[in-house]
Amino acid sequence: MNSTEKKYKWRREDYQENTKGLLMVHTGDGKGKTTSALGLMMRAAGRGLKCCMIQFMKARHDRYGEHESAEKLDIEVHTMGDGFTWDTKNPEQDRATARATWDLCVEKMRSGDYDLLVLDELVYVLSYQMLPLEEVLSEVRAVRAAQPALHIVVTGRNAPPELIQAADLVTEMRDIKHPFSTGISAQQGIEF
Repeated sequence: MNSTEKKYKWRREDYQENTKGLLMVHTGDGKGKTTSALGLMMRAAGRGLKCCMIQFMKARHDRYGEHESAEKLDIEVHTMGDGFTWDTKNPEQDRATARATWDLCVEKMRSGDYDLLVLDELVYVLSYQMLPLEEVLSEVRAVRAAQPALHIVVTGRNAPPELIQAADLVTEMRDIKHPFSTGISAQQGIEF
């Protein structure tokens, strides 16, 4: 066991005795759902908590700013998607990718190795019915019962009412003003 593992083990044992894990949902049409989850992971990592983000939609061959930061903070990030697929040409492939990504989520949730898991863009997968909502909710409930200190964050637009009902915290991001509407493209370091 290296010094980082010892630090996490000590802090996690103390932490888990005094913590009630939360299910948090970041939803809505506005910008900032993933960004908010990343900020939460940065705070948690600063307290010695073990964090993991699994991204459903972002293309696995792309590298975003959060990957660079995550490496420096010892945060695990798994980018599993084939890219944003709302205009998909291959729904079978999208469902297979969503299933493989969900299987990784289940593995990470059940492992007991983490304090904070971010299931980034899972709501999109649920909205497009690439995974059954009840299966996801059932697994999340079971994991939370087995690991009461585990925090889980789910992001994406249009969170279903059942997910909102199951959550301890729901934040809706609202688009009041966005530079894209004035022709300003996505800015490196801000949106990616």
